[in-house]
Amino acid sequence: MQIGIFGTGMVGRVLSAALVAKGHAVMLGTRDPRATAARREPDRYTGESFADWTTAHPTVRLGTYADAAAFGGIVMNATSGHGSLPAVTAAGSALDGKILIDIANPLDFSKGMPPSLFVGITDSLGEQIQRATPKARVVKSLNTIAAPLMANPRALAAGDHTMFVAGDDESAKTTVTTFLRDELGWTDVIDIGGIEASRATESLLLPWARLFGLFGSPMLAFKVVR
Repeated sequence: MQIGIFGTGMVGRVLSAALVAKGHAVMLGTRDPRATAARREPDRYTGESFADWTTAHPTVRLGTYADAAAFGGIVMNATSGHGSLPAVTAAGSALDGKILIDIANPLDFSKGMPPSLFVGITDSLGEQIQRATPKARVVKSLNTIAAPLMANPRALAAGDHTMFVAGDDESAKTTVTTFLRDELGWTDVIDIGGIEASRATESLLLPWARLFGLFGSPMLAFKVVR
């Protein structure tokens, strides 16, 4: 499968490395591929520069957001919350008809930690992305956990935790659920409704951030027990 991923930060790197290891072809999308490829400052989370990371992962391609959208049979938005709308806008019509898995969260760090949300309650980033790309099939998922767990849920509690999907296109949600299970190892996936349900999953980042501060580790997840 060909997969396009918007964003070259930690989330994009973790997902692309995992998917390439599964035999998929991946293209990372960025605003300026030439500038991104030359980036040598260390990542604040991993300490590794993007240039060094690409040397270790030579099969991962790099292009513009539109390039990555055109390349991917499935596209994943792994940009920051503030970068999401510019990214999908830049991709333009290349997203038409595509499944877009939106992983981003509208986190606002302007007042320090823990973060708040710059949109919520009556709207969500997932809904804003769907409105900005009306011909894309947006499915919100993977946004309630840290990057290492996205591609390896068994790294915590043997994978015994829950992932959510939300979106207006039922066929797209079915495809994403299968993708999560077969390609990323998720066994407990719950469809919680239309794209407006992004309001709920994005809001889960508020208790998640508090727990991160309390325990000092991002290895946290939610489990639905019924």
